[in-house]
Amino acid sequence: MKMNASYTSFVAVGDSFTEGMSDRLPDGTYRGWADLLAARLAAREPDFRYANLAVRGKLIGQIVEEQVDAAAAMRADVVTLVGGLNDTLRPKCDMGRVKGLLEEAVGKLAPSCDRLVLMRSPGRNGPVMERFRPRMEELFAFIAELSARYDTLVVDLYGAPALADPRLWDVDRLHLTADGHRRVAEAVWQTLGLPPEEDWRTELPPSLPPGWAARRAADARFAREHLLPWIGRRLSGRSSGDGLPPKRPDLLPYDARRP
Repeated sequence: MKMNASYTSFVAVGDSFTEGMSDRLPDGTYRGWADLLAARLAAREPDFRYANLAVRGKLIGQIVEEQVDAAAAMRADVVTLVGGLNDTLRPKCDMGRVKGLLEEAVGKLAPSCDRLVLMRSPGRNGPVMERFRPRMEELFAFIAELSARYDTLVVDLYGAPALADPRLWDVDRLHLTADGHRRVAEAVWQTLGLPPEEDWRTELPPSLPPGWAARRAADARFAREHLLPWIGRRLSGRSSGDGLPPKRPDLLPYDARRP
């Protein structure tokens, strides 16, 4: 890996994690680690271009169908691909199909760019995620295999204790806070061979756990506002991203003021 490398274009492919939920801006839009990374890359290259094709709720099959060919055609310096985790969180999941589609995506994207970046996504500590952890770890083991086979970079967020801390996760318990996204941007930045600006693995200082009443209130809010609607969408076959376009569908000069 060449240190202090130069990158003039970046395309982000994936789901809500890459779209930027829950790093909400004052106008209600989402920023997230990919936008943060693009801003930092643009500060080094005046003609830097950026596209973000990610849409919340997308399964790996939808990512392959709707995003991968478009991203490959852009011939960017850097492409990030994060997908498959939504599939593992479904009640029924064909892991063979998920891995096959992920390899199809990698096979198309790897030769189209200078650097393809894959991720072992962060996993929040908590009982809800424990049910799905074996599938997640099967997916992440396959990502390591793909990386070796196609010579990609891998950002290992899953192995970082700091990103498992519930304090870096939003109230929906599925998406990172602004601080969490900032750490992911730094992790990708360093993986690309750029000079570190902070230690993204630094754990939060110890704090007293919330009391019983506060925990029960948080659990009730989570169930009412997030868990039950999520279950309802799963049962009906709907997605939170149905009908939503990507926020940056074209590889254009970066402008932080654009939505």
